[in-house]
Amino acid sequence: MSFFQEEVVEKKDHSLWVEKYRPQTIEECILPDETKDIFSGFVEQGEIPNLLLSGTAGIGKTTIAKALCNELGADYYVINGSDEGRFLDTVRNQAKNFASTVSLQGTGKHKVIIIDEADNTGNDVQLLLRANIEAFYNNCRFIFTCNYKNKIIEPLHSRCAVIDFTIKGKQKAQLAGSFFKRLQNILDEESIEYDQKVLAELVSKHFPDFRRVLNECQRYSAGGKIDSAILASFSDISVNELIKHLKDKNFSEVRKWVVSNLDNDSSVILRRVYDACYDSLSPSSIPAAVLVIAKYQYQIAFVADQEINLLAALTEIMVECEFK
Repeated sequence: MSFFQEEVVEKKDHSLWVEKYRPQTIEECILPDETKDIFSGFVEQGEIPNLLLSGTAGIGKTTIAKALCNELGADYYVINGSDEGRFLDTVRNQAKNFASTVSLQGTGKHKVIIIDEADNTGNDVQLLLRANIEAFYNNCRFIFTCNYKNKIIEPLHSRCAVIDFTIKGKQKAQLAGSFFKRLQNILDEESIEYDQKVLAELVSKHFPDFRRVLNECQRYSAGGKIDSAILASFSDISVNELIKHLKDKNFSEVRKWVVSNLDNDSSVILRRVYDACYDSLSPSSIPAAVLVIAKYQYQIAFVADQEINLLAALTEIMVECEFK
């Protein structure tokens, strides 16, 4: 392991299960075989292009990026795009120094800089990253991870090979089953009692966000066991109250509900509203509601203010749709 790899590892908190049990090889990653085959191909070639990894939170983008570096023997440096206050300084100084120097211990052809959550960076930062890609191409490769690839500017997007982390129908049950087994092994290793039915429900309910499930299990396991009470402790979103306000056409209460639920992902909230449509709306209004939800789901990747976008979606449903 190289100096920079050691530096990254030492900064990790191995009391966190997501780090302690993070897969170290591509094969250990819980992802579709065709996705893992792409990364294994890079290892066989001994070479990687600049990469843009796009997919939902917690699916394993950063994990497989690190595993790829491990298998290539490449020095890597990780920067989190969400750390807006320090990000520019890190890119301009530490990352630049890392990218411009020759590796003394790594066996890979190139060093690698992993920019996590790159879609949380602004256009000015992304332009700086594009310039760095070109300046350090002979010595360094970049791997960007994002939830919304539409938020990555075209000049940066076009300089990367894009890999979409998508999970198709039959793959969902297989991958959820693999994670269920791994979660059991982790709890056994940590000597935590658990109810298998509860674990299965957690994995199924929050698939494919394995990171969230593991973090919540660790937090709840402080009591020594995982039981049905964890299901209530999960910050799941209930839209029953929201649906009532929409039906009553009470804009003020709808807005209050939105403000109180800002910590939740807007796309998840809209999905819950979609699920509730069939029980809450008259059949003739369901198509209109689906079109509204699809429109605002798409806009999530672009808008500057998620609160306004979500409130606009709900207001349009409230005005245009007939409730039972």
